[in-house]
Amino acid sequence: MPGIHPFDIAVIVLYLVGITALGIWTARRVKNLSDFFMPRRFGKGMMIMHAFGTGTASDQAVTVAAATFKGGLSGIWYQWLWLFVTPFYWLIAPVFRRFRAVTTADVYELRFDRSVAVLFALVGIANMSVKIGLMLKGAGALIESATGTYVDTELAILAVTVMFVLYGAAGGLAAAIVTDYAQGLLTILFSVMLLPFVLSAVGGMQGVRETITDPHMLSLVAPGKVTWFFVIMMSLQALVGIVAQPFIMGVCAAGRTEWEGRIGFTVGNLVKRICTIAWSLTAIGAVAWYLQRGVDLASVQPDHLYGDVAQAFLPKIAPGVLGLFLAAVLAGVMSSCDAFMVSSAALFTENVYKPAVPGRTERHYVWIGRLTSVMVVAGGVVFALWVPTVVKALEIWFMIAPMMGLVFWIGLLWRRLTVVGAWVTTLSGFATWWITTQSWFIDWCVRLPVADAWRLLWVENGKTSLYLPWQILLYMTVAVVAGVVVSLFTRPVSQDKLDRFYTLSRTPIAPGEQLVEPCVLPPSTAAAKRTMLVTFAGLEIPLPSQASLIGFVVVWICVALMIGGFIGMVSWS
Repeated sequence: MPGIHPFDIAVIVLYLVGITALGIWTARRVKNLSDFFMPRRFGKGMMIMHAFGTGTASDQAVTVAAATFKGGLSGIWYQWLWLFVTPFYWLIAPVFRRFRAVTTADVYELRFDRSVAVLFALVGIANMSVKIGLMLKGAGALIESATGTYVDTELAILAVTVMFVLYGAAGGLAAAIVTDYAQGLLTILFSVMLLPFVLSAVGGMQGVRETITDPHMLSLVAPGKVTWFFVIMMSLQALVGIVAQPFIMGVCAAGRTEWEGRIGFTVGNLVKRICTIAWSLTAIGAVAWYLQRGVDLASVQPDHLYGDVAQAFLPKIAPGVLGLFLAAVLAGVMSSCDAFMVSSAALFTENVYKPAVPGRTERHYVWIGRLTSVMVVAGGVVFALWVPTVVKALEIWFMIAPMMGLVFWIGLLWRRLTVVGAWVTTLSGFATWWITTQSWFIDWCVRLPVADAWRLLWVENGKTSLYLPWQILLYMTVAVVAGVVVSLFTRPVSQDKLDRFYTLSRTPIAPGEQLVEPCVLPPSTAAAKRTMLVTFAGLEIPLPSQASLIGFVVVWICVALMIGGFIGMVSWS
């Protein structure tokens, strides 16, 4: 195959066979639904790599590179929008573990009722299917460009899909976590692999600064799409939505205790933020490399930038290096898609199928989970083949989880949110999102006197749309107000149900604790007495523990150091 050495092919085949065999080997321990969907037996190292592997994939490098190519270093916020959310992971993880749930839908049923759990399950399955499609789209574009277009996007997508479906459907979440350890290391390698070669070719960051004369291209916030308003609203949306990502339950709760989930979720994602810096610097270095070679930037396809650079540099180093890069690309996708697939299957099996078809054997339900896994991935493949670009796929995915995330946060912090209020919050959010995409609404916005002064609209490729931060602010405001108002006039959730919900969320996992059933405090574990910070008007905000406060501050310091270090690398290195 022109552009790819036989050694490269051998490395890719060795990786695919090896990781698939490892995942299938893990399946030997799957005896029941708990083994398949929520094996609570992993330590801190495994949980760190699981959080990193699940949350990090090569499609994200493609997104950051494409956004950086079009708008400069401010494109980093397409993934760094979670940077300001990361400290909250330290607080979120133990709460998820304390619910003693198998899926996040179990939590919605615990707080509201089964109808809200089914609503979350359906939204969550759609969410994960879109996310899988987004990742496959990004990986396909990267593989196609890195092989000089000799492997097309559709073929790459199908090949990757077959492999992770094989071991994910066989071994469930345990297979995903075990394979994530190896794949996470490869993803870190993928993130930094191109950077030294690209920067060396353009004369380092000094060469980048001398070549790229537009100062906005080297700014973290630019007059283009990514403004401070954009960063703030996208970060708020990320915080709201992260709790409604179905895979987060596994990331937080598959450890032996809540500390494994807390450390894994936080540290794994801090590592991801560092990798994002490498993607951004590689992309801005690539822009300088194109300019120095006299390439017309209009001829470059943004989604293919990362792969084009890999194809240009890596084959010259040694045979097999490009193959290692492509294996790392596959690792990044497979380490995330397997967990997304399993979490979606858990939602359908535990919260939709099992209540409708009770009394079957554990083996029967495991096989239903495996079949659902395949169907969810099939939906993701269809989405990947339909959506035009990776950035567009990302923007669609951004909007799905926050609709149910608002229900989670309001229900956690306010006792008065009712079942009807939960439904209204979700449906009004989706309805407002849909309305803001319609041409008649855009035409109305154009005629507003403040349209230009408030920058309500965004024009890209000749198409006018509502500026994304305004869209987020509008749908979140409508959803929250609608849910709160409706809750004040509808029947409250029973006191016993609420007490059980809040007791579980505040009672730490005891050493050696054995669960009897999901969302039930074991008889051997005493309910914790928490000092409350705010209880006014139905609010339920406990006083954070010392460990929570110290960890929260430490992670914020890490965030500040990361931003300062990135600015320093761009400005002075």
